[in-house]
Amino acid sequence: MIVRYCSKEWLEECARLYSTTDTLENALKKITTKLYFRITAEPTWGIEKDILFGAELKEGKLLDLGYFSEADAKKEADFILSTSPPIWKGLLRRDNKFITEFVMGKIILEQGSKVELLKITPYANYMVDVMTQVEIQYQDEMTSEEVEDFRADLAQFREETGV
Repeated sequence: MIVRYCSKEWLEECARLYSTTDTLENALKKITTKLYFRITAEPTWGIEKDILFGAELKEGKLLDLGYFSEADAKKEADFILSTSPPIWKGLLRRDNKFITEFVMGKIILEQGSKVELLKITPYANYMVDVMTQVEIQYQDEMTSEEVEDFRADLAQFREETGV
């Protein structure tokens, strides 16, 4: 199954697949956190304004994976990490490492303790595994028509959900 990056289907499928095996849950069993990610606006990718998604883990059990409004994210998150779609793509494709991008200032910690974040950094690859259980099509790999379809779908999703 191929899903579009930062689509509703992407997170739904990742959550579904997470629940079908204990592998990732076991790898993340020492993690209890609410970790949110801001994908900054990138109009050429069909992302007109920032979008936030997050994962809530309790001892590795995935309690929630979805998109959130700005207000809900700020209220709920232990951490909010922010960067552009191309940087997120590099992490998800494993072209770059989280710690390198973070130390270089390409990923910004908007909310949360840097010390606490560094404690869970060794588990970053497992978080990438959570988000890449499906094949992802990124907008810079789409035709202009496909990007416009994504833009329209994202706008409708935002209107329906308030995210």
